[in-house]
Amino acid sequence: MKVWTESMRQVKIGLVVAAVIIAVVSLVVSHALIRDLQKEEVARMEVWAEAMRSLISADETTDLNLVLKVINGNNSIPLVVLDETGAVTTCRNLDFSFKSPEDSIAKLHEMAKRMQQTGQEMIVPLTPNPDMGVSEGAQLKIYYEDSLMLKRLAYFPFVQLGVVGLFVVIAIFALLSSKRAEQNKVWVGLSKETAHQLGTPISSLMAWSEVLKELYPEDEMIVEMRKDISRLELIAERFSKIGSVPELKDGDLCEVVEHVVTYISRRTSNRVKMQCHFPEDGKVILPICAPLLEWVVEVLCKNAIDAMAGEGCIDAVVFREQKNWVTEITDTGKGIPKKNFGTVFKPGFTTKQRGWGLGLSLAKRIVEEYHHGKIFVKSSELGKGTTFRIELKA
Repeated sequence: MKVWTESMRQVKIGLVVAAVIIAVVSLVVSHALIRDLQKEEVARMEVWAEAMRSLISADETTDLNLVLKVINGNNSIPLVVLDETGAVTTCRNLDFSFKSPEDSIAKLHEMAKRMQQTGQEMIVPLTPNPDMGVSEGAQLKIYYEDSLMLKRLAYFPFVQLGVVGLFVVIAIFALLSSKRAEQNKVWVGLSKETAHQLGTPISSLMAWSEVLKELYPEDEMIVEMRKDISRLELIAERFSKIGSVPELKDGDLCEVVEHVVTYISRRTSNRVKMQCHFPEDGKVILPICAPLLEWVVEVLCKNAIDAMAGEGCIDAVVFREQKNWVTEITDTGKGIPKKNFGTVFKPGFTTKQRGWGLGLSLAKRIVEEYHHGKIFVKSSELGKGTTFRIELKA
């Protein structure tokens, strides 16, 4: 489990590093491309501004074919042209609507001011030409902004980063899902094989217990031995059910909890005090799989005993809360740090030196997937104890 966790951590780090490298390269390349296109657009605007100057200053000998071709060839860069008095001379490639000519002039001046604030401005002095009405000191003020294509290209790296990030997330999720499915198959096969292997010695023990009962009918130890054999049968049945959807039957929740507490209390230290607290009528009938639900309560109780180091109190309480029947297992052990409230249910998490970290993970699966309930750490305080809570729909 630790090897798998370390391997997955390395894979995730590798994917994140690859995503960062792709993002950096993408940003650098895109930035260089955008910078080159911006330079090209500035050069085009300089040519266009010169063409406008030639058009306004032209006389009867000027060939206007090339000038008009340059001016009409700008079909992408939005611009507004003002004269020295601030009057709008012309505009191109602007997408806006207006209700009246006055409204359009105001809108164009607003756009020119916005373009000026971005620094995209050209001042073109005109050659005086009285015949064309061009006076001394006349000039054109050309305001422009990036073309639509350049604007889209500026946003493209962020879209690309989003796609790369989504790919990394999907890849990690797919890895986790595939590995989880593989692990589930291994655990299911191991569990069923364990149940099969337990069958033969359990049958033999049952036969020997019958022989001992006939030889020593008054011996109380044989009664306890038969209880342990029954317990082994129950454990084998639990293992055989892993991997298949259990059939839920009406059962008594209080009886399940009491059975586990009674069994464990007789087989643990006398310094551990275990108590049950049930509703007044003492019965809570719910659709449950009793063997698996007993497993959940057993895991919680055994973890509580380990947390108390074999000395303390365990209280198992069953009560009704709104539409749920609640089971709470409270101990007086060492407690759980708040940051681990959710982590304790993950496979492989354990604080024991010889633990597998599967008990609470299986308990969560039994409660939430099979019984459609909830199990979580209700509260915990370091050095004082922990309360686990199970909620099942009434």
